[in-house]
Amino acid sequence: MQPFGRAFGVDQAFQVDLRGVVDLLSRHLYSSPRVYLRELLQNAVDAITARGPGAPAEVGVETGNGVLRVHDTGIGLTHDEVHELLATIGRSSKRDELGFARHDFLGQFGIGLLSAFLVADEIEVVTRSARGGDAVRWTGFADGRYRVGPAERDEPGTTVTLRARPGDGDLVAPDTVAALARTYGSLLPIELTVDGVKITGSGPPWLDAHPDPGRRRRALDAYCQELYGFEPYDVIDLDVPEAGLTGVAFVLPRPVTPSARGAHRVYLKRMLLSEGIEGLLPEWAFFVRCVVDSGELRPTASREALYDDELLELTRQAIGDRLRQWLVRLAETDPARLNGFLRLHQLGVKAMALHDDEMLRIVDRWLEFETSAGPMTLHEFRRRHPGGRYTANVDEFRRLSAVSGAQGVGLVNGGYVYDTDIIERLPDIDPDVRLRRLDATELTTHFGVVDPAAELALRPFLALAQRAVDRLGCEVVVRDFDPASLPALYLTSRAAEHQTRLREAREAADDLWSDVLGALDGAAAADRPQLVLNHRNPLTRRITALAEEDLVELAVQGLYGQALLLGHHPLRAADTAVLNRSFLGLLDWAVHDPGAP
Repeated sequence: MQPFGRAFGVDQAFQVDLRGVVDLLSRHLYSSPRVYLRELLQNAVDAITARGPGAPAEVGVETGNGVLRVHDTGIGLTHDEVHELLATIGRSSKRDELGFARHDFLGQFGIGLLSAFLVADEIEVVTRSARGGDAVRWTGFADGRYRVGPAERDEPGTTVTLRARPGDGDLVAPDTVAALARTYGSLLPIELTVDGVKITGSGPPWLDAHPDPGRRRRALDAYCQELYGFEPYDVIDLDVPEAGLTGVAFVLPRPVTPSARGAHRVYLKRMLLSEGIEGLLPEWAFFVRCVVDSGELRPTASREALYDDELLELTRQAIGDRLRQWLVRLAETDPARLNGFLRLHQLGVKAMALHDDEMLRIVDRWLEFETSAGPMTLHEFRRRHPGGRYTANVDEFRRLSAVSGAQGVGLVNGGYVYDTDIIERLPDIDPDVRLRRLDATELTTHFGVVDPAAELALRPFLALAQRAVDRLGCEVVVRDFDPASLPALYLTSRAAEHQTRLREAREAADDLWSDVLGALDGAAAADRPQLVLNHRNPLTRRITALAEEDLVELAVQGLYGQALLLGHHPLRAADTAVLNRSFLGLLDWAVHDPGAP
C-alpha cells in the first residue's frame, strides 16, 4: 500500500497555485500600484521595437468611465504566441526563440502584464501579428484563469483593456493616467498620446540642440527647477559609453549632510525606471542629483532599481571621475566659483580627498582651515609656519590657539570631520610636509623662564601650591608667557591623559584588576598634567606673594579650576569639589570681618 497514494522514488511535478503566483507578482513585486501604466507602456514599446524600423511607432492611451485602453502599433502576437507569452510565467527560452527577449527591449511580455492586476480583476488583450494570421483575444483573470478566442482587428498591433476594480477607479482616472504617462514616458522615442494629447517631446533635454551654451544652461536650469524644485549651482554633463549612458548632474545650491539620501532619476532606453534610484554614484557624491538615461544597465525584476553588477560599479566610478574632472577644471579656470562650491559642499570634497590625490591638492590649495592665525589654506599655512602643528579635536584647538599663536607656534584645527585624516595625508602629495600633531606640553618649551632671583624667591610658594593640587595629579610650574591676560594654563600630554584614564580605571576596578592595572601605571612626574602659572599676569604675581598658607591653597585651587574651565577640560568629581571649595573659601575670605569672633 502506497502512503497517501504516492509512489516512492518517482519524480513528481510541482503543484503551482497560479492565483497565488499572480498575487505574489502583482501585489508584492512592485512598490506601488501606479507602476501598472509603466509596465503597459513598456510592453507596447517592446512590441514596436520587435516590429523593426520603418513601422509606425505610436502608443495611444484612452481613459473614461473606469476603463483604460492602451493601443500600440507593434508586432502583435499570433494565436500560439499568445499562449506562450501571455499565459506562461517564468520560462524564458520560448521568448528567446520568438524574438521577445532581445537586448534592446525594455522588458518582456508576461510578468509586466501581471502588474495590471494591481488595479483590475480582468485584463483583455486584442492582438494581431504583423507576421500574419487572424486577430486573437486573450482574457486573463486575477484568479489565475485565462481564455483565448477570435477577435476583430484590421491592423497589426495590440490593445490592452482594463476595467478598474471597485475602489481603484482613481488609478485609471484621466488626470492620473496623463500624469503617470508624462512621468514614465515623456522621453520615449515614440509618439505617446493620452486621450489624444501628445505626451512625448523631442527626447532627453540634455541632448537638445541650442544656439549657444548660455541658452542650453538656462534650459537645463529650468528642467532642474521643474524636476527638483531648485536652480542648480552648476550642471555637469555625464557620458559613460560602456553603459550607453548620457545625462546631467545638478550640483545642489545648498549644503547637505553626507548622510543625505542621494536618490537619482534613471531612465532605461528612455523609459523612467525610478525617480529614487540609489547606488548610481559614489557615496561621497552627495552634493549632486542626477538625471540619466542608459541603454545597458540592468534593472531588477521589479524594474524599480538597478542590478548591482560590474557594469553598475564601472558606471559609478566613471561618474565619480567626471565629478572630479569638473572640480579640477574649476580650480584651473574659475577659482571664485570653486571657492563658492567649497563653502557649500566642503564635506563631499574632503571625503574625496581621503582617497584621491587630485582632490587632496584642491583641498590643500583652495579650502580654508581654522588656524591660530585666522582662516587660511593648508598650503598657505605651511608657507607661513614651516614648523606648524595641528590638533585633533576642536576643544584642544580652542584652549591652545591663542597661547600657541602668542608663542609663534602656528596651529591648525584638525578637529572637524575628515580634517585630521586630510592633514596626515599631505605627505602623499608633498613629501616635505612637516606638519605634526601638537603635544600640549611642547608649548612649555616656548615659554619664558623666570629669572633666577625671582625663581628662588618663589620656592616657598611653589611648595605650598604643589601641595594644594598634588592629590589632583597635577604639577605646578611658573613661566613667563603671552597673552599676559591669562593667569594660568592647564596642559596635559597624551601620555598624561593615558595615565589619568588608567588610574581612574584602577580605582573603579576590583582588587585583581586593580593590581594588574597598577603594574601598568608607571607614570613619572614628566607625564603628569601641568598647571602653568603665568608670571607675566598681575593677578598671578599677587597670588605668589601671599603669605597665608590657607589663602595660597584656595587661590591656587581657584586658578586650577579656572584653567580647567577655560580649556574646556572634562571635570572629574574631585575637580568639581576643589572648584567649589576654592570658590566658597575665597568668597568667605573676601567678606570676612577681622573683628568678628
